Amino acid sequence: MRLQSSSRLWKDNQMREARSFPEIYLHKKFVDMRKNINGLSQIIVDEMKHNPCDNALFVFVNRSRCLMKCVYWDRTGFALWQKRLEKDHFRWPMKLPDDVIKVSPEQMEWLLAGLDIVKAKPHETLRFEAFA
Repeated sequence: MRLQSSSRLWKDNQMREARSFPEIYLHKKFVDMRKNINGLSQIIVDEMKHNPCDNALFVFVNRSRCLMKCVYWDRTGFALWQKRLEKDHFRWPMKLPDDVIKVSPEQMEWLLAGLDIVKAKPHETLRFEAFA
């Protein structure tokens, strides 16, 4: 099986794309990556104040920001996805005020690509009413 993009996550024996999740939440605090699905689900309930069985993607990172884990419910059980960077680190949005950060699928893809989602902004959408 060939993986096409790092922004895809498993769905029905295939990867789900980040854009397939209606909500994506980052847990801003660093997490001990020895935690498995049960430990991460407990963080989702206790700290993030969400139901881990919602149709949402929950994203965690370790202190050195080189390891990311994502948890989601896929109708029949939990799925756990992990990405380890060999040379770099994820640009984790530590300066944002909230402990749980809701991001768009596009921002999730930026994060996986190594971009700072706080600084990365698309061009402003322009709308013109008259042309000369």
